[in-house]
Amino acid sequence: MTMLKHLRRWLGRGEPPAPDSAALAREEEFKARLRERCARFRRLLSANKSALEAMSDVEERLGGAKAFGMDYVRAVSTRAVTAVFQMVRELNALSDNGYAPLQEAFDRIRGDMERLLAQPEHLAQGPLILPLAEVRLADLPRVGGKMANLGELAANVGLAVPDGFAVTVAAYYRFMAYNGLQSELERRIQATDMRSLDEVFSLSAALQQCVLAAPLPPDLEAAITEAVAAMKARAGDDLLLALRSSAVGEDTLGVTFAGQYRSELNVPPEEACEVWKEIVASKYAVTAMSYRYQRGIPDDAAPMSVGVLAMVRAAAGGVAYSRDPVAASQGRERVVLNAVSGLPQAVVDGAVTPDVFAFSRENPPHLLEKHPADAEAAPSLTDAQAAKLARVALALEEYYNEPQDVEWALEAGDGRIVVLQSRPLHEAYRGHEAYGEREAERGRNPGVQAAELPPGLTVLAGGGVPVSPGVGMGPAFVARKEADMLSFPEGGVLVVERAYPRWATLLARASGLVSETGGMAGHLASVAREYRLPAIFSLPDACGLLEKAGDVTLDADRNVVLAGRQAQLIPSVSAPPNLMAGSPVYLRLEALARLMTPLHLLDPDAPEFAPQHCRSLHDITRFCHEKAVRLMFDDDAGVGRRMGKQLKAGVKLQYWVVDMGGGFTRQVSGPVVDLSEIASGPMLALWKGMVAVPWAGPPVSGAAGFMSVVFESAMNPELESTAPTTMAERNFFIIGEHYMILQARYGYHFCTVECLAGEDSHENFVNFQFKGGAADRERRRLRARMLAGLLEGHGFRADVKDDSLFAVAEGFGAVETLKKTRLLGYLLIHSRQVDMIMLESARAEALREKLAGDMAALAETSLNAGKKRTH
Repeated sequence: MTMLKHLRRWLGRGEPPAPDSAALAREEEFKARLRERCARFRRLLSANKSALEAMSDVEERLGGAKAFGMDYVRAVSTRAVTAVFQMVRELNALSDNGYAPLQEAFDRIRGDMERLLAQPEHLAQGPLILPLAEVRLADLPRVGGKMANLGELAANVGLAVPDGFAVTVAAYYRFMAYNGLQSELERRIQATDMRSLDEVFSLSAALQQCVLAAPLPPDLEAAITEAVAAMKARAGDDLLLALRSSAVGEDTLGVTFAGQYRSELNVPPEEACEVWKEIVASKYAVTAMSYRYQRGIPDDAAPMSVGVLAMVRAAAGGVAYSRDPVAASQGRERVVLNAVSGLPQAVVDGAVTPDVFAFSRENPPHLLEKHPADAEAAPSLTDAQAAKLARVALALEEYYNEPQDVEWALEAGDGRIVVLQSRPLHEAYRGHEAYGEREAERGRNPGVQAAELPPGLTVLAGGGVPVSPGVGMGPAFVARKEADMLSFPEGGVLVVERAYPRWATLLARASGLVSETGGMAGHLASVAREYRLPAIFSLPDACGLLEKAGDVTLDADRNVVLAGRQAQLIPSVSAPPNLMAGSPVYLRLEALARLMTPLHLLDPDAPEFAPQHCRSLHDITRFCHEKAVRLMFDDDAGVGRRMGKQLKAGVKLQYWVVDMGGGFTRQVSGPVVDLSEIASGPMLALWKGMVAVPWAGPPVSGAAGFMSVVFESAMNPELESTAPTTMAERNFFIIGEHYMILQARYGYHFCTVECLAGEDSHENFVNFQFKGGAADRERRRLRARMLAGLLEGHGFRADVKDDSLFAVAEGFGAVETLKKTRLLGYLLIHSRQVDMIMLESARAEALREKLAGDMAALAETSLNAGKKRTH
């Protein structure tokens, strides 16, 4: 007979006799098994927390909050798979392998994820050289977008392009394989924190040196040399070359790569092989690597092809936009040309302020505006030449069926137009829906409107060229040299003398951009529009005037810079752009997320709640958690039936307690344990927080908050996972003398609190996991952020992923750890249903102040003080 039956036999007959040794041995054996099962349950819950953290982080990254690379994709996938594997293992150990088919479901999902993570096959086979005359759009994977488009234009549009050839992607892989570079470069990239500019600068120097020091394979060197010799035979001895990057992914992944790779002009034919290596090495420049990381393009998705072209002897050059990228966002349709004398390089590099011509989009186009860069000198183009270029831009838009960004040169002598590049045009984004209407009401182009600006605050007004619309605020930061990048503050307004492409490295961190030179056709302007970053170029003496200006507001819509932060000028805009959406890295994570985050198993009592119906890692975590809880607390053989005690504490919610040893003050024989019989320090501390302040009930919400809850409850099936069931009505403590873990569900949200508060402060910790709610996702997110802020004020390290909060405090002494546990008890009770009011700013702020005040008072109160109250 068990110890309990032995005691019952002697009830009412005075002191019971000492139990026999066999009974004691059986009882100790059961307690040992209990401790083992509780340890397995703890490990399962810890793995569950890790898996949910990984899944929440994936959802946050897909929401566009942070840039990430393939290193992150692999790491988060591994983290999720490892955690779920541990859950499956612990559940089968708890159930004597009662859920063996779950391993099969896990292996199936893991196999699908491994296939998605496998490296893509490279186009390493094929010719090393392709003459431009043979190149078409279909060759884009072999020669990149720049060269593929040039070949297409020459063959099918009838426009003049330079003579030349493409050194293909196969040549790039041949070079990498010959020197064993690919794995070495990938290893170094994976080991680098791409968010740290210091590390990126060091990595860039090392990788470029690796490429430049590597010899060309003899067959590649021979192929380039022979192709250049053929060009020289056609052009004569005075041939000079332009070597231009044409990486796969440029202009075809929804990004421009404008100015991120290197081009070299006026290259002597005998230097073609060495300069080819320099172009390949530019793939690892700081600007290029930062850009790829921010746009979600892994190194292996951008192999380098190089165009080797004959130099054009240009009388004038520049860029033609078939649609003005800024004016189009304001409801004004026109063709715009940026031109300079000589080669177009000065336009795209942003080194000078170009001549600007604007034409109507009709056929034939007519001149609308002309703005020479120098009022005292003749423009670089005649009106007739400019009109001819406008027709070329419109013809290319018609051919490609989308607006085009066309780089061109006007050949000296015969005035022939030579197209150097044509790619899709990235127009400026206008998030403020009423913007076009607002400008129409003004009846003029954007500019300074004194009545709308705060008086006396204008630092710079007029004279500049708005190249990307919008309003940004932050500290003005003047950067004159590359080393200044390392000091650039997050959210600063970047101010530069020249709009060089290298400054693109900082645009993802900036709130605005000002340059003393450049125009809307420059590479840096294109990247600013991609990033939806307000920018004004050709603003005279901007560096000097803004050197010590402090916080400023850049209003590119009005072409002004104002002192201070003028928040009232910022229009209502949509969320910041998700720069990675549609990129290879993003698409890979999106595909993996479909195997990780969806929850299909909703009803634990349904026949479909079974291993064979698990289609995602989330399904498996849900299954493991539900079955583990039942095994521990609800089955006939569960710990809850053998050792679980219902807590008697005068509260409405039901709590069950399992003692792992030392958690009770004495051996409790009945099915109920009184609060006075609890010896676990962490549980008592948590409980004191839970009852310290009476709960006033759900906050009074406006109609929107109430309807949000009604709508989510009706429409979101995932909320059913916390709907009332036989298990949801119980909240479980597993305790020891210095340890406690609480698994609790309060309505539509659930939480876990775990604490160890012993003599060794190095081992002590208290952590908190919180997720869910019945309101819409934005309200739930705001609640999680509010709770994180409150806990961070009391020494917790908090991490918010979507509507999930994970907080931990560790390394404190026992008393301080227990005090922090008491604060969590307070928040458990008083955070219920507050998600309803989180979009009502006044009520939300009042609630936050109330919670902060109560927590501050609790933090100053002794653990032995305070009156217990019900909740």
